[in-house]
This record gives sequence, structure tokens and C-alpha cells, in this order.
Amino acid sequence: MVFGTSSDLRTPMPRIGAQLTALREAHLPQALGQSAALRWPYREADWRFAFELGHGFAAEADGRLVATAMWWPFGPAHASAGMIIVDAKMQGQGLGRALMEHLLDAACDRTVLLNATREGLPLYARFGFAARGRVFQHQAVMTGEVALAHAAAPAGVRSMHAADAAKVRQLDLAATGMDRSALLDALLRVCTTVVLDHGNGASAYACMREFGRGLVIGPVVASGADAAADATDLVVALARSARGRFVRIDVTEAGGLSTWLEKSGLPCVDHAVGMVREASSRSLDTDAQARLFALSNQSFG
Repeated sequence: MVFGTSSDLRTPMPRIGAQLTALREAHLPQALGQSAALRWPYREADWRFAFELGHGFAAEADGRLVATAMWWPFGPAHASAGMIIVDAKMQGQGLGRALMEHLLDAACDRTVLLNATREGLPLYARFGFAARGRVFQHQAVMTGEVALAHAAAPAGVRSMHAADAAKVRQLDLAATGMDRSALLDALLRVCTTVVLDHGNGASAYACMREFGRGLVIGPVVASGADAAADATDLVVALARSARGRFVRIDVTEAGGLSTWLEKSGLPCVDHAVGMVREASSRSLDTDAQARLFALSNQSFG
């Protein structure tokens, strides 16, 4: 059975006094309260951005929202999952498991990625998710004490032009192995986006947008022998433009930028475990020359 997203679809769970339904726009203010209880620094605008991009499920009990789970399709072969929250009073009753069953059913035969908190690891492992590296959360206010805030302007970094769009999509596909066109379209509408151009067009790109307590840098994608250096140049360029603001960046373990960020004044405050549940014949096919250095968000990558 495919659990659809119709707003009038409801599945009773009488044993725990809840019912599952599609996540609706009307749920978002309560969803914000759920994430705030976990000290996740989402704004309602961040929930809305995620909601408009993907599909979600909700659990209601006594007329209030008690759990959420969302997923975002990346073409017919891949998806990411996130915003998986169960109210503290409802935990341990199988609600998280039920949400994941419905989510994976809806995602069909897709390879699904997610970033797990320590608490969520056992649940996801039971559904066949395997660890594939960590994601490190770095953040700080860009004061004069933060080296990134006053680093020298890197050469070759410029604002993205409309003519760069095809190359940016190509870079993203090579680095992630997924068709993230819808995500990129949404990001490019709201982000400050820069590219690295040494005279042959864009060879790397990075985005920055309003998120949580301030700004978030990501995604950051670079390709080629100097990919790591190019990625750091992009981060420097965006961080310099954010002086005085709170900045967060979630970097992949494979990208290797965590130590550099720590030395540059952005401490690591937390980490998640990247996990993947591969569907048959739908594994991630990435280009060894291209890498995803930073995520746009820990929920949808």
C-alpha cells in the first residue's frame, strides 16, 4: 500500500490514542513548537520551506500534533528524509516506527538518505539504514575574533549568473548522484549564491540563506583536483559578507572541512550520522572528482 498525501487521509492508532494523517500547512505552527522543544533552531519559515518542497506525515492525539516525518523526492530514484519528531510524552509507543513505515512506503523504490541524531540511530538501523559518515555542525557569530570574518577576499569568486545555472546543476548531480533540481530551484530563489570561476566558467558553487538563528551556508559543491581549496574559498567569501551575523554550516566528514572551520573560529557544536537505505539498482552514483562539502540543511541535504 502506498500511503498518500491527501489531507483527508487518516489512519487510526487506537492503542496509543493517535491517528496518522498527511502533514498539512495548518500543522506548521505546532510543528515549530515540536522542534523548539528539541532546541532545533527552526523558524516557521524554515518549516514552510521544507513543507513546500516535500511530503509529510503527522500524528495527532486529542486534537494536537504529536509527531512529524517528512521526505523529499530527488527524481524517481532517490529521496531524503527528515523533520522526524515524536513528542516526548508519546515516545516508546511505536509512533516513530509507524511514521517511518508510512514514509518509506510513500517513497517507493527509492534510495533514501537521512542524518540521524544519536537517539534516532536504533530506529533507522531497524529499517535497514546504514551509516555512511558524519555531518559536523559548526556555528558562530561573525565577529572580529572569527578569522573567517576578516579573511582576505579569495580570487575567482563571483556572484552566480543566470548563465551558470546549467553548470551548477551539473556540479550538484556529479557530487550527490541525485536529481536535486527542485531543491536547487528553491534555493536559488532565496539564496545568495556564489561560484568559483578561474576563466572557464563555474567550477564550484555555494549558497547562503536566512535560516534558524541567522544564516546558513550550504550547499557547497566543488570539483577537480583543488576541490577542497575551492570550497574553502567559497565559504570565506560568504562568511566575509555575513560579518556581525550568526552563521551556521553543516559539513560532511568526507569533505574534510571540519578541522579548518574549527581553526577559523567556527567551533563544532554537534554532529549527526549520515545514513542511507539503498534500494535495489538505485545506489548513489557520484563523480569521484566532485564533492558535497556542506549541506543546505540536515533534513534534505
